[in-house]
Amino acid sequence: MPQDIRVAIDVGGTFTDVVKLDPATGELRFDKVPTTPSAPTEGVLNAFDRIAVDMPDVAMFNHGTTLGLNSLLTRSGARVAIVSTRGFRDVYLLGRTDRRAMYDIRHRKPAPLLERYDTFEVTERSYFDGTVGAPLDEEEARRVAEEIARRGYEAVAIAFLHSYANPAHEARMREILLESAPGIEVTVSHELSREYREYERTSTAVLDAYIKPVVRGYLHRLESELADRGFTGRFLISRSGGGGMTGAAAREQPVNLILSGPAGGVVGAAAFARLTGRPNLITIDMGGTSLDASLVLDSQPVLQRGTEFEGLPINTPSLYIHTIGSGGGSLAYLDDAGALQVGPQSAGAVPGPVAYGRGGTQPTFTDAALAVGYLGADTPLGGTLALDAEGALAALGSVAAELGLGTTELARGILQISNTKITGAVRAITVELGHDPKDFSLLSFGGAGGLVAVDVARQLGIPSVVIPPGQGAFSALGMLMADVQHDFARTSVTALADVDRAAVDAAYAGMAAEADTILAEEGFGPERRELTRTVDVRYAGQEHSVSVTFPEEAADPVAVIEKVFATLHERQYGHVMNDPLEITALRLRAIGVVDKPRLPTLAPRESGAPAPRGTRPVHAPDGTREEYAVHVREELLGGDAVEGPAIVTEHTATTVLHRGDRLTVGRYGELVITIGGEPGDPADGERQSKGKDENR
Repeated sequence: MPQDIRVAIDVGGTFTDVVKLDPATGELRFDKVPTTPSAPTEGVLNAFDRIAVDMPDVAMFNHGTTLGLNSLLTRSGARVAIVSTRGFRDVYLLGRTDRRAMYDIRHRKPAPLLERYDTFEVTERSYFDGTVGAPLDEEEARRVAEEIARRGYEAVAIAFLHSYANPAHEARMREILLESAPGIEVTVSHELSREYREYERTSTAVLDAYIKPVVRGYLHRLESELADRGFTGRFLISRSGGGGMTGAAAREQPVNLILSGPAGGVVGAAAFARLTGRPNLITIDMGGTSLDASLVLDSQPVLQRGTEFEGLPINTPSLYIHTIGSGGGSLAYLDDAGALQVGPQSAGAVPGPVAYGRGGTQPTFTDAALAVGYLGADTPLGGTLALDAEGALAALGSVAAELGLGTTELARGILQISNTKITGAVRAITVELGHDPKDFSLLSFGGAGGLVAVDVARQLGIPSVVIPPGQGAFSALGMLMADVQHDFARTSVTALADVDRAAVDAAYAGMAAEADTILAEEGFGPERRELTRTVDVRYAGQEHSVSVTFPEEAADPVAVIEKVFATLHERQYGHVMNDPLEITALRLRAIGVVDKPRLPTLAPRESGAPAPRGTRPVHAPDGTREEYAVHVREELLGGDAVEGPAIVTEHTATTVLHRGDRLTVGRYGELVITIGGEPGDPADGERQSKGKDENR
């Protein structure tokens, strides 16, 4: 059998999602297995077992992991030291002033990953233009290296001043460290970020060093176990910036994996936008622990040049993803004031929601969805997990009694609180950035996304919801669509009018040579490489910049950049000015193009209409109790239409639509739900009255 099977596995906080694509037959299989936090590789191998694939037949394995993120969340990473330029020992601990927090009496600085005792300095100095002010004192560097070895640190971050312009001292310091402590993990800041802003560059290096031992160990074990099973294909890992990276690259720069899982879903959403002709999408990915919201504009994901983890900056390109603690496993509880709260604490994979029957005792969003009828004990999750309705109702009842509510009333309240939080997350990436939600479709995925999508869309006036195939494992599917990606940058703060084209071309040529070397080592021939030049541009004196594609073929690139910048700046910030412009950085994105999967199309129904499997009593959002038709997604065909109220169950998730909503099945099996109306409009009121009349 030819080696052509594609597999993607996304490890989440509660479930591990897996997708198998067989290009020869068009088979696309989605599945889930429980995440195994205590033995991360076990869950991945269980996922391979679940889809019954012969490892030698797998041509490509794409992987998304939360291991690095979880190490940060639980503060269980390595013991890290910093080596800095003499006189700049406290750069990391001092951080940067945040004017947003100046008048917030509740503000607390983010907790650092190390203490001042863990910071060291050596004599050396380079300037912003790369010239050397003081050579590296190698004798002093050896004393520092020996002290670090004596104290037993597991990892070291080296961050020297202006190393983005001249990295020689950082490289030499690494050599000296490894001579004194051969087994230690070392991160040098210039290999992660060749840009100015020493605090952000130092923070990025510290985060990378902090998770490097655990991520490197995990990847070594996983690759070894895959090889033992006969895997010889290409192994790629999803990166925060939206592309993939090889296992070897991930071991060296694990900081790029912190948003590994959520990025896969956004990449898949962008590909799906192009495939279905819906260029502008709001995406929500609701899993067991959290919800990730993002945007796709003009069929492209939105990038940001840096992100944060709990206030600690990460100065590498990443997709713009807004995350909140709202998932299927989010715990419902009463706070100190006796008010009902939902999340961000989660039941996680162990014990999980009470309905899973694995020892959970606190009610969760999933238990509430079961209580109102969105989920049913008659429909096992993932085809194997039968829900315990009695246990869920009992757990909800104990909280409901404290509030003097009925169990169903409490369950509806839990869902409403979750919907409000999700609506706020969507507003944060749309309304607060100048985008009108009405101009988008809502692409919903994740195991719990289909339970809330139509309610969120209705609240925000979004006209339609799109549920992609395999919604519960869509982030894994998105990983199959990602190319290998490397990002290079050079700081170059220059007035746009004074740009030296020859110097710019020389800088890009240096980055391109580096990119070609890396892509060649990863097995990509010249025909499989794509290099894209961009420049960061801002108004002189401003802090934030806009990324503009560099017009390589233009006779007057400055004029083109000025025009494009004005359009982009108005789109992102809502205004333009007449101030002079300046370039802050030159960037090169290098892509190693992989073969993209072709999604199978769905056969149309030749005659008749889809027949429901039955009905289920549901406590609808308007307070009525109504029978919802229950359809099985795997039985729907292209062009089928389903009128709400209805529930569509599938192997990895459930979708709910209410009275007045209408679902049609698209060419690729996507469910397109047209929202019947916004709350409070006349049509919506008529529908609610009708629903109440029918249930009297």
